[in-house]
Amino acid sequence: MRIALLGGTGDIGEGLTLRFARDTDHELLVGSRDPEKARDAVDDYKAELDSHAVDDPDINGFGNEMAADRADVAILSVPPYYAGDTVDAIDGVLDADTVLVTPAVGMKGDEDGMHYHPPGAGSVTELVAQRAPDEVPVVGAFHNLAAGKLADLSAEFDLDTLLVGDDDSAKETVRALANEIDGLRALDAGPLANAAEVESVTPLVINIAKHNDELHDVGVKWV
Repeated sequence: MRIALLGGTGDIGEGLTLRFARDTDHELLVGSRDPEKARDAVDDYKAELDSHAVDDPDINGFGNEMAADRADVAILSVPPYYAGDTVDAIDGVLDADTVLVTPAVGMKGDEDGMHYHPPGAGSVTELVAQRAPDEVPVVGAFHNLAAGKLADLSAEFDLDTLLVGDDDSAKETVRALANEIDGLRALDAGPLANAAEVESVTPLVINIAKHNDELHDVGVKWV
C-alpha cells in the first residue's frame, strides 16, 4: 500500500514513518504544507534508518495534497488544532478508496498534569469525520502511543492501539497495517461514537509517566 503521513515532519509522523519503514514494505509518502520541509525530513529519516541497518527504504516527501492524492491510507499526523484545516485542504483529493486515519488527541495542561480537552464534536476523531467528505472512511488509531518511543527504533514494543470507526473494512485495513509494526497489537474499540473514551486515555498515560520516575513513554497493554 501507499501510506501518507500528512504533517509527517512532526513527532508522531516521524515515529510512524520510521516504524513503518523498518517493519513493513509499504511505500511511505511524508507530507507537509511545505514540500521542501517534507523532503528534508525524509533525508533525516533515511539517515536514521540507515543507522539501524535499514537499506533503501521506500520514502519520499511531498506536499500534503499530493501525498493524500496518491495514498491508500492517509494518516493525519498533525496536532489536533490543525486536524480539521488539514482535512479541508485535502478534501478535493480524498475519495471512498482512501482510508483517513487520525491519532490526534485534544489536551490541555496545568500544574496538576494533562487533561482531556475534546472539541465541540466530542472527539478529534469525530471532528475529522465531520470535516471529511461523506464517502471517505475515517478511523481513529495510534492515539495512546508515545511519539518519543515510536521514533526510538532501539525501543521494543509490547503495546496495544485501539481502533474506532464506522466502516468495518477500513478498520480492518488499519488493523492489519498496525499489526505489521513489531510489538504492536490493534484492538477494535467500536464505532466513532467511542472515540472520546479512547482519546481520553492519552492524557492519563502522560500523567502516569510524569508522576512515576521509573516509567517513561508509557503505553497501554490490554490483558
